Amino acid sequence: MPGMVLFGRRWAIASDDLVFPGLFELCLRVLWWIGILTLYLRHRGKLDCAGGVLLSSYMIVLIVLLAVIICTLSAIVYVSMKGTICNPGPRKSMAKLLYIRLALFLPEMVWACLGAAWIADSFQCDKIVVSGIIATVVISWIILGSTVVTIIIVFDPLGGKAARYSSAGPSLLDNPESSQFFSGLRTAATSVWETRIKLLCCCVEQDDRARVAFSSTAELFSTYFSDTDLVPSDLAAGLTLLHQQQDSIKNQEPEEVVSHSPGSSQEDDLDAELENCRHYMHFAAAAYGWPLYIYRNPFTGLCRIGGDCCRSRTTEYDLVGGDQLNCHFGSILQTTGLQYRDFIHISFHDKVYELPFIVALDHKKECVVVAVRGTMSLQDILTDLSAESETLDIGCELQDCSAHKGISQAARYLYRRLISDGILSQAFSIAPEYRLVIVGHSLGAGAAALLAIMLRNTYPLVRCYAFSPPRGLLSKSLYEYSKKFTVSLVLGKDVIPRLSVTNMEDLKKRILRVIAHCNKPKRRAGDAAAGQTLVWCPTADV
Repeated sequence: MPGMVLFGRRWAIASDDLVFPGLFELCLRVLWWIGILTLYLRHRGKLDCAGGVLLSSYMIVLIVLLAVIICTLSAIVYVSMKGTICNPGPRKSMAKLLYIRLALFLPEMVWACLGAAWIADSFQCDKIVVSGIIATVVISWIILGSTVVTIIIVFDPLGGKAARYSSAGPSLLDNPESSQFFSGLRTAATSVWETRIKLLCCCVEQDDRARVAFSSTAELFSTYFSDTDLVPSDLAAGLTLLHQQQDSIKNQEPEEVVSHSPGSSQEDDLDAELENCRHYMHFAAAAYGWPLYIYRNPFTGLCRIGGDCCRSRTTEYDLVGGDQLNCHFGSILQTTGLQYRDFIHISFHDKVYELPFIVALDHKKECVVVAVRGTMSLQDILTDLSAESETLDIGCELQDCSAHKGISQAARYLYRRLISDGILSQAFSIAPEYRLVIVGHSLGAGAAALLAIMLRNTYPLVRCYAFSPPRGLLSKSLYEYSKKFTVSLVLGKDVIPRLSVTNMEDLKKRILRVIAHCNKPKRRAGDAAAGQTLVWCPTADV
């Protein structure tokens, strides 16, 4: 921290990141130098063959070249050990050392090419010498190839503009063109992130919804990283420091313990709701289909649902989408314990902002259950990462009816399917006295909570059971409104209910703070955490 500037551009690597890579290459080069020196000293008398002079010259020059490289690497490692994460001053000579090291690759590459050519004409020489030089040439090309791969990995597409910003410093802020510069940098960063996301999600269908999700996710990442000059190793060091700090205070006794014992009526209500959660969790798990069922039953699951994979029941039941739908149906039957006739609709149609769901009749609880699947595909991840807020129209007077955009879009899709396609009407025509229950886990829990809010006016007795819903889902007014009919269940230290844009921003600030207070080199970040007392706790956003 910050990233190094070489050749007029910033790179995604800091000057203190070269300790361990440099030591690794240094050990390899020393062993190589010892090996080639031993080979030359022990077999130089056997180089009187055709081409032997060239091989002798090759080894002598290589020994000298390796010695220079070893000295340069030693200097790089030594300088990289200096300073702290936020104090790169003692490492200001690193750029010059890297220029020297990169310049040495040119004669090394030329000498590797000449060695490959000369060895082809010297097969009549001693076999040990020939084999040793062949190994040397191969090692040379492996190291050169590894260097090229490393350069590609640490290449920052925004490095040119970032270097200009770093070199200009505060003077750029006083420049009338600064706003235009920052706007261009932000646009370029968003474009880079969008390209990366498209490459990662190359198998996702490129429709309008997907393109909106790509842009939304790219905007999220570019905004999050735009105001920091961190390289990946800085983030790793910061997270290590925070983790060490949390471990150091984990066993400390709290100064004050506040406890509240519910009354008898509240305890009865809590027991009843926990029993309902236990019951409806089977439906939330069933919405994941056969992959989760096989995961939970690795030895017997395939045998139990294998027969259903080969049968077709599409003529009797409205099954939508999915090549392995019957396998899904078999796992759903096994998970819920229901019969075929109890299912009204099963959809495993999966696109961006469009989630799979199940509609079934639960005769035990006398309700129509809508179960929404959670995150299980790249499309679902894009839905999760569309994290900006948008207004939710629920038909009642509430201030600030905003919700997570991606999950809100998914809830609207479910609403259209259930209402416009007449799925709920079909269910209640069979069991008009039943009530509506909506369940889901993770992303499905968030969509279920929003869907319950949207259906509240039509079905006043609707009930939602959200298992590990994502944080930052609702505005405060919607949260207060939904408390009457929504039950959320969070298990232990599950990260999803604690993950939000606000908490991630808070985490970033704490990482920057703990790095700034660290007075040890990055390689000793774990040891440095012991003397600090900062701790990261989630902020109280809804």
